[in-house]
Amino acid sequence: MQQATVETVVLGRRLATLLALVLTTAALLVTGTATGALADPASPTPAYAPLDRPGPALDVPTATLRAAMQCHGTPGKGPRAVFLNPATSVTPDENYSWNWEPLFDGQGRYWCTMTMPFHTFGDIQTAAEYIVYAIRTMYHSTGGKVAILGHSQGGMSGRWALRFWPDLRHMVSEVIGMAPSNHGTKSLATCIVGVTRCVPAVWQQAYGSQFIQALNSRAETFRGIDYTNIYTAFDEVVTPPKSAGLTTGQGRISNIKVQSVCPLDPYEHVLMGTVSNTVYSLVMDALTHPGPADADRVPASACSRLYMPGIDPTDIDTLTTPLMALPTLVSTAVPDITFSGAPLLPREPKVRCYAFVDRCRR
Repeated sequence: MQQATVETVVLGRRLATLLALVLTTAALLVTGTATGALADPASPTPAYAPLDRPGPALDVPTATLRAAMQCHGTPGKGPRAVFLNPATSVTPDENYSWNWEPLFDGQGRYWCTMTMPFHTFGDIQTAAEYIVYAIRTMYHSTGGKVAILGHSQGGMSGRWALRFWPDLRHMVSEVIGMAPSNHGTKSLATCIVGVTRCVPAVWQQAYGSQFIQALNSRAETFRGIDYTNIYTAFDEVVTPPKSAGLTTGQGRISNIKVQSVCPLDPYEHVLMGTVSNTVYSLVMDALTHPGPADADRVPASACSRLYMPGIDPTDIDTLTTPLMALPTLVSTAVPDITFSGAPLLPREPKVRCYAFVDRCRR
């Protein structure tokens, strides 16, 4: 190997390591378990809405939703259209503009994003309305089903839309979660009712939160939709990592730990959805085959790559674009300060009335 090539590889690994450390530290600062938000086990279990009840009208103005949506490519042309759903704390640009978006551009694949309120720190129930609008818009513009690809919260929040707006289910081919918070997280008990204040999305992603209970009520998956949930043994944000998986309902499901595919895969929560070649291989398998991803179809050669295609760790944009989120991440970890604009709440936002059988007339 020529010396210049060796130096490029070494530099790339150093930059990737720096990126991992900075983003992981930032994620750890703001992610916590709302232990005080857990449902009281002595209280009766609420009766959740039937699976087939039509969803409510959207509260977010159409003009606001339209302005938040960005698409690229030609609708109805190329491979399956993808809606890229961002993680907590980042915009779609910070999450995807330096990895998945250019990759999909190269494939001639039509893709869309939604910039969620408050850097995706806001109420996930509001973010779900953005997803509902995006899926309906993409389906009607492309004339075909849409795949949802999401990182962390983005791998989970599309399921809220599918649970409570059943008209979407025939519009979606698959839901692919990269380290998705499908059952919340037990990590870092920092949000405690009456003691600390946290942004809505952090409260809601607590293990056992009212939101998580409603999300997974009656059925986790739906017939005709394929679900691929990819997780890592080294996830420090969604814990336990295996909680990313799904088990109930009539959808076809694959729950895949990346180390079962590539035993030496080193990536944790943040880099799972941004640079991992193992994750990339599984995502592309899900997008290019009927059914969810099948780990047995991933070639052994996928394990020899440190980064997904298109990632250039020597390109300054590859490093600086995700770091744009750092001030927002760090500021939100400081009590009573949130540069994202998201409200800091003493407890979890109430689950909205449409999620219950009696629409809150209890």
